[in-house]
Amino acid sequence: MNKEKKSLIQSIADGNVLYTIIAIVVGFIVGAVLLAIIGISPIAAYGKLFTGALSKPKYIAWSVVYATPLILTGLSVAFSFKTGVFNIGAEGQFVVGTLAASVVGVCVTLPPVLHAVCCALAAMAAGGLWGAVVGLLKVKKGINEVLSYIMFNWIAYYLSNYMVNLPFLENEGNVEATKNILSSASIVCPEWITSLTGCSYTNWGILVAIVVAVIIWVIINKTTLGYQLRSVGFNKNAAEYGGINSNAAFLKAMAISGALSGLGGMVQLCGMSYRISQFAGQEGYGFQGITVALIGSSNPIGCIFAGLFYGIMKYGGTKLTLINAPSEVIDIIMGVIVLFIAVSHVFKVLLTNRKGGKKK
Repeated sequence: MNKEKKSLIQSIADGNVLYTIIAIVVGFIVGAVLLAIIGISPIAAYGKLFTGALSKPKYIAWSVVYATPLILTGLSVAFSFKTGVFNIGAEGQFVVGTLAASVVGVCVTLPPVLHAVCCALAAMAAGGLWGAVVGLLKVKKGINEVLSYIMFNWIAYYLSNYMVNLPFLENEGNVEATKNILSSASIVCPEWITSLTGCSYTNWGILVAIVVAVIIWVIINKTTLGYQLRSVGFNKNAAEYGGINSNAAFLKAMAISGALSGLGGMVQLCGMSYRISQFAGQEGYGFQGITVALIGSSNPIGCIFAGLFYGIMKYGGTKLTLINAPSEVIDIIMGVIVLFIAVSHVFKVLLTNRKGGKKK
């Protein structure tokens, strides 16, 4: 029994779970220090944060609604990580996915369910194309994908602001936004479910995100495509030597990654916002997806829990103003968590050295 316990502890230490937990704890400690400096009780602030997100079914439902698009953008980034690519373009893919879903949701008349499915397919196609174009530039012209993704984020940003004002999408009122999507395109749950949860935007997106996460896990771990993508991510030269077309694998990964972000945009539009407003700044769903992927250790199933954690932090953070605590402390905590996860190898070295010292 003791051997089994030691084996379990060893497997946790050798993996990323331990270092993620350490990073989260350090993030909350830093947040507590900053709150104390400005004269706010960390205990009161954190108490309000978690009770404001988890103490009632309504709050839990809202936290899940906030988390759902983050799970999908986190999956997008995590999937690209498996091929050794940093998809910093999830933000732009999210935006074009929202645009495509909006066009279909506003301009096409279809029965319920089928309409939402068509919005999802359009969003995935748009996001996938947005990612594949960057992949093509990398493969054909050797252009650095990180730079291309950053530029494409801004292209998507201004494209969205342009399309919001087009006659066939523009809201007829004095609102700088598109028309609302048709009710048949909505993925909000039936009234008896929203009444039960107390959240009027409770939607089917979380089920979609979970199913997609499982599918992505299967693709990565149980299919030939997943093996090829992981091989390219581990060592491109070795993969090519083994007969894998690394360029083709790269393009597939970018297209699938973009499609996942695009789907996240559709879920946000059809499950909560219903329309696209003129941007004053980037919304950040794609960038927050990077955080989710890092906390989830680029594991599709881990991204579900990481996204839910981020959703709780986002929604609970809106309640901090009730005790005059700045909601920006949530961004600081999440930033510190990402920082410490990024340097988690330091923790591994310290623990390894300590283990070696005990053996001596």
